Amino acid sequence: MAKLIKNSFSADLVRQAKFFKALSHPARLSILQYLAETKTCITGDIADELPLSRTTVNQHLKELKEVGLIVGTVEGVKTNYCLNTQAIKDFKSSAISFLEDLNIDTINCKK
Repeated sequence: MAKLIKNSFSADLVRQAKFFKALSHPARLSILQYLAETKTCITGDIADELPLSRTTVNQHLKELKEVGLIVGTVEGVKTNYCLNTQAIKDFKSSAISFLEDLNIDTINCKK
């Protein structure tokens, strides 16, 4: 198991939990899907593309930026939003590893 931090949780688990928390809302998943579908960075207001208020979208963008899944750079009065492809690759690899480590094939619980 990875080195434990002060809360008795490994740094890897804490990092993974932050990513999972950021992905725990359908609006955030929708934002990531939208950015992936456009295959480019979006300059302007993503709220125009989602069925949510600007304030709500901005809060979700903030959450995604804080964990590094997206980047947003200000260009004049607009913000340019992009997927952070390396962070997504890293999280994807980490999530797959985490789920594989659960080793559910050996569990024999009665339902």
